[in-house]
Formats: sequence, C-alpha cells, structure tokens
Amino acid sequence: MRNYEMLVIFNPEITDEDLPGIIDKVNQQIISKGGNVVNTDNWGKRRLAYPIKRFREGKYILTNLVINPDIIPELEANLRISEDVIRHMLVRLDD
Repeated sequence: MRNYEMLVIFNPEITDEDLPGIIDKVNQQIISKGGNVVNTDNWGKRRLAYPIKRFREGKYILTNLVINPDIIPELEANLRISEDVIRHMLVRLDD
C-alpha cells in the first residue's frame, strides 16, 4: 500500500448538487479495490490554462489516498473513460 495524491478536473457543467455524488462514486471505486481515501478537498471552479475538450473552466478535486500500486492502471482507465472527468493526475507521495 502506498500514499498517492490525485487531482481530478471535472466538467464545469456538473451542478453543485451532483458533484458530491460523482466524487463519492470515484471514492467508492478506490475503496472497493481495497484502498483508503484519506482526504478529499474541493478547490472549486477554476479557469484552465488552455481549453481542454472545449472547456475553459473545470471543477478541481484533490484527493489523498492509500492504495495498492497494482490497482492504479484500472483506476486511471476508469477516470479516462468517464464523461465527467476532463483531466486527472495521480502522483505517488514519498513515504
């Protein structure tokens, strides 16, 4: 099990009422694979440096998690195919 930090930029058209459910769905994917979500921080809507998938803004969510490195490819594949996710980045933290 290793510590990771995951930044996900969600579609800005997602309503503030729907966003917690979508974040919870991502967190449940982590938990169902034996991981642990330590902290989730909502940074809110921010302007992107350049347009991504025709969007100029995105809703930023930072998540600290502990997960087995073997699960990372599957987690990233799920994020890649999600229509709600514009971009994501998963970084391993030093132990």
